[in-house]
Amino acid sequence: MEIQSALASGLQGFQKAQGDVTEAAADITANLAVSPEDFGIGQENNTDNAATPDTANKNASSAESTDLSKAVVDLKVAEFQAKASADVIQTADETLGTLLDVRA
Repeated sequence: MEIQSALASGLQGFQKAQGDVTEAAADITANLAVSPEDFGIGQENNTDNAATPDTANKNASSAESTDLSKAVVDLKVAEFQAKASADVIQTADETLGTLLDVRA
């Protein structure tokens, strides 16, 4: 593998990790955002609905916690990807330094 190729791979990995972090942060923010419905504002009392409010709240809470958990896991995966990319760049840098020392 060429050193330039290794450096480019490391940079691409960092860019991918940055995009994943941005996406995970947006997902986390969306799950933690407070909406007026959380306080009962704007909700209509509909007795025709088959689901009780408690059941609906439990289902929504479960879906939100699953989404939040996925976003946190995605954030951690992006962290590992950034660390691996840093290792690739560091290795390419050390290899280039060694080659320059040998040729000098």
